[in-house]
Amino acid sequence: MQAHTAAAPAPTGQGPLAGFTIGVTAARRADELGALLTRRGGTVLHAPALRIVPLADDSELLAATKQLLDHAPDVVVATTAIGFRGWVEAADGWGLGEALLACLGGSELLARGPKVKGAIRAQGLTEHWSPSSESMAEVLDRLLAEGVDGRRIALQLHGEPLPGFVEALRAGGADVVGVPVYRWLPPEDLAPLDRLIDATLSRGVDALTFTSAPAAASLLSRAEERGQLDQLIAALHHDVLPACVGPVTALPLQAHGLDTVQPERFRLGPLVQLLCLELPSRTRTLPIAGRRVEIRGHAVLVDDELQAVPPAGMALLRALARRPGWVVARAELLRTLPGAGRDEHAVETAMARLRSALGAPKLIQTVVKRGYRLALDPAADAKYADS
Repeated sequence: MQAHTAAAPAPTGQGPLAGFTIGVTAARRADELGALLTRRGGTVLHAPALRIVPLADDSELLAATKQLLDHAPDVVVATTAIGFRGWVEAADGWGLGEALLACLGGSELLARGPKVKGAIRAQGLTEHWSPSSESMAEVLDRLLAEGVDGRRIALQLHGEPLPGFVEALRAGGADVVGVPVYRWLPPEDLAPLDRLIDATLSRGVDALTFTSAPAAASLLSRAEERGQLDQLIAALHHDVLPACVGPVTALPLQAHGLDTVQPERFRLGPLVQLLCLELPSRTRTLPIAGRRVEIRGHAVLVDDELQAVPPAGMALLRALARRPGWVVARAELLRTLPGAGRDEHAVETAMARLRSALGAPKLIQTVVKRGYRLALDPAADAKYADS
């Protein structure tokens, strides 16, 4: 769902994503998305959730192409520019390029959006129609309104699910031929994906980005194989923001009851802009010991200076910030430290490192024989005491 939030001010000299870690699951255009995020100050953890079957080796695409050449379609629906170009390039490699273009030129060619129109025209062809909304629902409405009974319709697929699209056409009497351009399979090396899942479960990332429904489904499937699906869903529901490039991409997550954020325009740039609004809006700013302290993801701003904080220190700081100004016992803080066991000395060690990382030791007060508290400014202290 789309969330509308006000942007928090960016740290001085930093981007709006400074202090936040974002997981990227994309296989294609991951470098572009990663560059957009890092340019705005974010830290990127990339783990492709899928791999793309090379077109030249794709026997299913070759079979579908030959099927259309043997029995030409009445209508061809082109859904993505990269998929259309890849299909033609693969056909060229098989020695079928000219035959495919002739086949496409003799059909009613529908383009989902302007990028696809550009790819079609670059091949010397002209689309018959394109929806203003770039929506496949509008394409379906047009086809059904024209009548599809007895018509042969080729649908260029691109790995994204099209809920009800093919079923509606076949129910109307159409002969639908799917053209599976860029089929996606699980990655050959699952280690990076496993590390991303582990980072999500430990709240080591602040957001996960998804640019395709198959990537979202693959991540969920891998977590289920590892017996961690429930934990992953809990992390995405409570702490880690799932951000999808569009509503179709969000479907596998929504099927598990997860809310997602999506930009109004289904592009990488707007997706990054949305994260620049959403993540800073979730931060907490406190006036502590005469300083302005903002807890951002996995770093802390102290008077607009970004301070990297180790995970154990961040766990302690978040526990203190949940009850600002109140004393938090060492035993309670110990429970927030992963793998610390029962030795309260681990709290003292982590606290010393936290104070050092913050560069302002007086932000946290030691209360002898009781625990620790944030040194809230007096006015703020009264406010939180009354709340």
